[in-house]
Amino acid sequence: MKKYFLVVALSALSTLAFAQKKAVKDAKTEAGKNTNEARTLIKPALTNPETMNDPETWFVAGDIEYKAFDKEREAEMMKEFSSDKKGGDSEAMYIGLYNMYVPYLKADSLGQLPDEKGKVKNKFRKDIVKNLKSAYPYLINAGAYYNDKRDFARACDFFERYWVMPNLNIFKDDKDGKIVVADSTLQTIKYYAVITSIQSGNQQRAINLLNNLINEGYVANSTYKESDPYELLAGEYQQVGDSVNFLATLKTGAEKYPNNLYFTPNLINEFIKAGQRAKAIEYINQAISNNPSNACSLYSVKGTLFVDDSNKDYDQAEKAYQQALSSDANCDRALEGLGVLNILKAQDMKDKAGQTTNRKEQAELDKATSDLYIAALPYLEKYYKILKEKNASALDLRQILVKLQNVYYNLSLLNIDKSKEYDAVTAELQAIKGQ
Repeated sequence: MKKYFLVVALSALSTLAFAQKKAVKDAKTEAGKNTNEARTLIKPALTNPETMNDPETWFVAGDIEYKAFDKEREAEMMKEFSSDKKGGDSEAMYIGLYNMYVPYLKADSLGQLPDEKGKVKNKFRKDIVKNLKSAYPYLINAGAYYNDKRDFARACDFFERYWVMPNLNIFKDDKDGKIVVADSTLQTIKYYAVITSIQSGNQQRAINLLNNLINEGYVANSTYKESDPYELLAGEYQQVGDSVNFLATLKTGAEKYPNNLYFTPNLINEFIKAGQRAKAIEYINQAISNNPSNACSLYSVKGTLFVDDSNKDYDQAEKAYQQALSSDANCDRALEGLGVLNILKAQDMKDKAGQTTNRKEQAELDKATSDLYIAALPYLEKYYKILKEKNASALDLRQILVKLQNVYYNLSLLNIDKSKEYDAVTAELQAIKGQ
């Protein structure tokens, strides 16, 4: 009885194995004719133990997709010669193009396994190489197609495959199968893969691709500059809150591209936020040396660092602002900085005057205070004039007018009549508020 059941069981297994192998054969027959039927037939064979490790199973699965792609490609190529000018189904074509990749590579990897005699007889590689090479250029078209549909993740899939395929072993090992692509073209498609990964919102994928792009080395092209990947990588690290790698990328960028206006200013800003004033000033000095054309902005930032809540180095601040004006007489940030600097010094003097009971000393301090307020006016008035000429925002105009109003008011308190100027500024403030 047991022997009978064993025979029945073996017979059932043999029947199942035969059924799966027949399914592979039937799927192969349907490939190029009825794609959906062929896909249905091959699917169980991809997971069945009797057929899942057979390279032919995966080759047929890949061939189904290649023929689906090729059918639509041919229809598209013959569009001009058809009566309806309809062409191929782009969606169906690119689905086949995408789906052929994995099963073809799986078939090749299984075909590379040695047989019981230790010999490799990969009878599918030649056809796989030929078909993949034939389809390869269309990966760009597919990426562009999905990019236009704003399916950025899928667009990235195709651009990334265009990027990695030339380096696959299946092409490296076959001297006749190597994919040849112009370096500048490949560099451009790599960049498209990066951009679409960013647009898709997949930040980790974007970080991985950017690091790959940087590590593979730059090739001159018309699409992007050598520094661009570093800028994008820094931005992605910032987006995911990776402050360590964000700072490290900024430092690398600042060292490699000293004239770039992204890395050093952002690096300075990070040091400022971290309270590392000395480090920020060090990079500012370096940035000015590397790019003197940006001295107005950088010297102005430097001046601001000398005057904050924990530091009142007025002499160093004034020196930095004056250096900014030496580089550009209309440096608006330096003009504002010097105006504010004199106001701060005047307020300190005013506070000191309020603490003394000696009339002579108080008079001297009042005189020094008024001199400082008067010294602030040319800078603030010129700054205001520049803002008006630039058609600055109401907020910027309001802020400088408030400063001027403060100076005119305090000078009037010190018996220097600025009532006319005070009234004019007050009226302008009212006009801005009424807008």
